[in-house]
Amino acid sequence: MTAKFPVNNEIEFNKFLVREYLKLGSVDEVFRYHHLDIPISYAQYQRILDKWGIIKAAGPNSKLSEVVNFLAKMVHEDIPLDKLYKKMPPSFITSAVTLYRVLSYIKEGVTRRLGTGLIITPFNSQKMVLTGRDVSTPRSYYGKPFSSISIPMGFSKINEKREDGILRILQQEVFTELAIDRNLPLSLIPTRPKPFMYLDIADVRVEVFQIKLPQKLSKLDNFQSYKLQDYEFLDLEKFGLVKDKKEFRAGVYEALTGYEKYLELKRKNVAFNPLQVKSEINYHFAQEVEYQT
Repeated sequence: MTAKFPVNNEIEFNKFLVREYLKLGSVDEVFRYHHLDIPISYAQYQRILDKWGIIKAAGPNSKLSEVVNFLAKMVHEDIPLDKLYKKMPPSFITSAVTLYRVLSYIKEGVTRRLGTGLIITPFNSQKMVLTGRDVSTPRSYYGKPFSSISIPMGFSKINEKREDGILRILQQEVFTELAIDRNLPLSLIPTRPKPFMYLDIADVRVEVFQIKLPQKLSKLDNFQSYKLQDYEFLDLEKFGLVKDKKEFRAGVYEALTGYEKYLELKRKNVAFNPLQVKSEINYHFAQEVEYQT
């Protein structure tokens, strides 16, 4: 069988492997997709990713999970968990037990996992925020509408450096081609970065950071990803005109409103700790507990 990848040029072959990893999300998935027909061992593949400086996915849940989207559908449609769960297709892999457990964590205000979100602004305006359309695998039947508006955001590892969490998102959702070419400017990542906001989405606490781009990287054609497309800088002056929160990926609407509050506090020179923000999902179920008590 003819190989579908460059085997006579080491650099191009390595770039192919990095590209496939960023496209498919894991080494296992790359081997599965190519029916194990890759002339390299699993360990060698991992070493090439390390050589390229690729920050590995944060476990099996490398993006906000189907649990989050299921709960978002519960909120938007005001439908009980059991009733919605019975409508799920066979491809829905999360058990009802897991859903109930996550729901209990939300009601108790407990977060178990960590995420990283990026508010990326161009060189000439703090009120223009980079967004894209989430084009990862559609899951509209459980609340993840295809092409929903998103900021760059995904899971992180609990004990990893914040710099690595930021770099993972830049590689996967912002500058994928630059990462493949080993040209992603690490200077974008702040020294000892501190989040300006903690955003709770289901049982995930997302640390949100602001990154200001230099002029040479502020053009929209600099951004490429297999997860986000149709990038634009969303003008916060017009953001309030978007009435339907369902246009946004879970938690993104709240991230943007939190960023507006952050800018207002900065403008007033108010000293403050990172903002504590709940997504619509968490707010809804927390209110449910209050009503019951």
